[in-house]
Amino acid sequence: MRRDGPLLLAEDLRKTFRDGTGETAVLNGAGLELPRGEATTLVGASGSGKSTLLSLIAGLLKPDAGRIVFDGEEITELDDAARARLRAQRIGVVLQRDNLIPFLTALENVELALTLAGGRRPPRHAKELLDAVGLGDRLDWQPRRLSGGEAQRVAVAVALANEPDLLLADEPTGELDTATTDHVVHVIFDACRARGLTVLIMTHSDELAERGRHRYVLEGGLVKPT
Repeated sequence: MRRDGPLLLAEDLRKTFRDGTGETAVLNGAGLELPRGEATTLVGASGSGKSTLLSLIAGLLKPDAGRIVFDGEEITELDDAARARLRAQRIGVVLQRDNLIPFLTALENVELALTLAGGRRPPRHAKELLDAVGLGDRLDWQPRRLSGGEAQRVAVAVALANEPDLLLADEPTGELDTATTDHVVHVIFDACRARGLTVLIMTHSDELAERGRHRYVLEGGLVKPT
């Protein structure tokens, strides 16, 4: 049953990293709301904390303080195993690089994501996803044989394999040329429209940020509307 309100609500998130030389406060009370079925973009300079915020939302990290509520469930209260299950079943993640398992083919990478999601769709769905991102002729290619843009499109197919409610993309076009960027962005926004996905894209590109229906900037550890 569809719930009312945003799919995701993050409130007063704080995260500090510590090493041998001291502490670095990355998030200082950041908050964010993601409306259902819409694309949100968040822009910020390198080192502003975009990747940290995405990792918290994806359940890859836990905040030092604050809470994240996903579809009515406070995921910051879940243990590692429960967050991993949630990510495998309902959240797709596209990173800037190192999205794929290098010794698996494009098809095998997508098939693995299907398996981790619980095998809700038949195996042929992996090929259908790669066809949808224009890579039906690269099924047996390992990541080292793919161009940067092709690898990112495989990564999008992997992220969509579990038919997620939320798609998170961290600098998905940061190292791509203009033509390839357009293709990858089209795939992501087309999935948002066609599947009713909630999408959050972290980027340093003002041009890409303008594509979001809801736009924010991360500055000084806080999320602010633009």
